[in-house]
Amino acid sequence: MNHLVLIEKTQSLIAAGDIVGAESALVELADSQGDGALMEVIAQLPAKDVLAVIREYDNSRSSIINLMLTPEQFARAVVIEKQYRDLTRTHLRGMMNSVIFRDDGDPLEFITAIGDLEGGAEALADYFEEKWSRIESFARCGSFDASEDTGDLIDEDDLRANAYARPRIDQDEVADQDWMQLAWLLRYECPDLFIEVLVVLRAKARAFDLGQQDGEDPQEDDGKVETRDTDLGKATPAALESDEESAI
Repeated sequence: MNHLVLIEKTQSLIAAGDIVGAESALVELADSQGDGALMEVIAQLPAKDVLAVIREYDNSRSSIINLMLTPEQFARAVVIEKQYRDLTRTHLRGMMNSVIFRDDGDPLEFITAIGDLEGGAEALADYFEEKWSRIESFARCGSFDASEDTGDLIDEDDLRANAYARPRIDQDEVADQDWMQLAWLLRYECPDLFIEVLVVLRAKARAFDLGQQDGEDPQEDDGKVETRDTDLGKATPAALESDEESAI
């Protein structure tokens, strides 16, 4: 099967909601023609199709597709993931951890690629959304332990000064290949991006508080797509078909 035919087959399977079948077709290509052939095909797939496959991560096994993604390809997929209405952020955190912290990769290359794209800081803020208070504590006092934090918000200038301060904790202490390690890398290796992410997190927290005070659902009519039919390898939301180019 030549690459063009495989690309068309993969896209047809994804459009039909057969994400598992699409991934299998790509894996078969790698098995028969090698990793180089798989990389060529992935490079020609639209970001929405790459995303449809990699967001259905499985912690019990490694994915050859996740291992083949370049930082730029992954970043383009990450910034459009928000169009899936995954309120728990489970898929986003899972796929980011599995790719950013893969064995042969450099986490900073992936983080930088995400930060370089419009919407990258917002995607990272979505990743940290449930940990906002602990990220705030880390920004202010260098510890994820909220009991050590004064709780007073500091402005961006002080955040910038704190970001360049000597770490209170070593990366080895938080090398969990999860949100703590990613937060540590952002703060001490990409401080400008870390501050941008924190500003977005603060805005999200304010919007949530205002919604609660007004008795409104802060998730109502947010322009995202319900994932009931897009999770578990079933389908890709139609919004990604028309909005992908503007999103990347």
